[in-house]
Amino acid sequence: MFLSLLRSQRFAGLFWCQFLSAFNDNFVRNLLATLILFRLGRENAGALITLAIGVFILPSVFLSGLAGELADAHDKALVARRLKIGEIFVQAIAAAGVWFGSLPLLYVALCGLGTIAALFGPVKYGFLPENLETRELPAGNALVEAATFLAILLGLVAGALAADKALAPGLIVGQLMLVALAAYATSLFIPRKGAAALGLPVHRNILASTVELLRELHAEPKLWRPGLAVSWFWLTGAVALSLVPVAVRNATSGGIAVEAAISGFFAFGIGAGSIAAALLARGRISLAPAPAAAIGMAVFLLALALSTRGIPAPHASDASLGSFFATARGLMIAVEVFGLAAAGGLFVVPLFSAIQARAAPDKRARTVAAVNIQNALFMVAGSLLTAWLQSRFFSLGEPALLAFLGLGNVAAAIYIRRAIIGAEAKSG
Repeated sequence: MFLSLLRSQRFAGLFWCQFLSAFNDNFVRNLLATLILFRLGRENAGALITLAIGVFILPSVFLSGLAGELADAHDKALVARRLKIGEIFVQAIAAAGVWFGSLPLLYVALCGLGTIAALFGPVKYGFLPENLETRELPAGNALVEAATFLAILLGLVAGALAADKALAPGLIVGQLMLVALAAYATSLFIPRKGAAALGLPVHRNILASTVELLRELHAEPKLWRPGLAVSWFWLTGAVALSLVPVAVRNATSGGIAVEAAISGFFAFGIGAGSIAAALLARGRISLAPAPAAAIGMAVFLLALALSTRGIPAPHASDASLGSFFATARGLMIAVEVFGLAAAGGLFVVPLFSAIQARAAPDKRARTVAAVNIQNALFMVAGSLLTAWLQSRFFSLGEPALLAFLGLGNVAAAIYIRRAIIGAEAKSG
């Protein structure tokens, strides 16, 4: 099924378009994070990286409602093409940030990419159930998630390398613009299906549309409860991605190559977990793996907290990749990051597939948008809370915060088992 979908015209255009867009997003985001972590703002790196994640996510809070209405009211392929044109201009701002070495310009570009991502999300996930059969949804979602995190891996590595002073800014600028143009080119191959809800009014008041979508989602427990679980996954991912690089840096004195390798293990883990979820589903929509996957995330988060605690390593020199993997601590951290991410992929794919399959055909994009709003609210709240706990008022270290996040995933497993799977079993 994986190969047949990748060869299919009804899937391939969207697949490659979202892959290239995810690469763009993560290239800029990790370039900024790496500059902060290794060249600027090292003393406040944790809070500054958390802020960068918040800047990227915040547009989803305000624009997802509008995005869902646009995606249902218009042909999703046309919406995608217009967004990819806008992405070219946003990448030009990122290119200027690289050329002039300007963190403010990179923050502006990151906010712009977050805006494009917020508007593209309902198009992407609303498109899948329109063009795939229900039995194909787990495989389609797994491919999208795996490709997204492969793009994240490549974007993370490219962003880390771009922070190296040895690379010419002109090469980075050329890469940014080339990938943005390629994303637009692939959007031209997304098949047009027409509007799912032709004539649907699009609210000009984005706050009103946001509140209305959340109210409609809350009125459907079969959608809202899995949506809450998906939002918890994104909170876990956002917070973990802000904590783990700093925790590893402090514990091992690892350099840019180590940071890129850890990000790679995270990306490969998500891909492996997503593919495993599709294989376990065998064409069915089943939430059974989700509670065990949440426990898996909890175990690996607690293990990471233990592996990175203790006296910080000296920062006189950046440890090489070889010296990192020559230690038992380095190997343990790599395994734990991969395990955390794999459990996350196994967690989110069945939950999101269920939401797509259960949503009404003429409301799928808006349902996805409502879930995206929840995701953004959870991620922003998690990022702000984490930054607050890292501040001088509490001064909690990254290992302690990872441990608290692990305990939160135990609670998430209990919620899914009782409030979602148990409640649905009783009702039908």
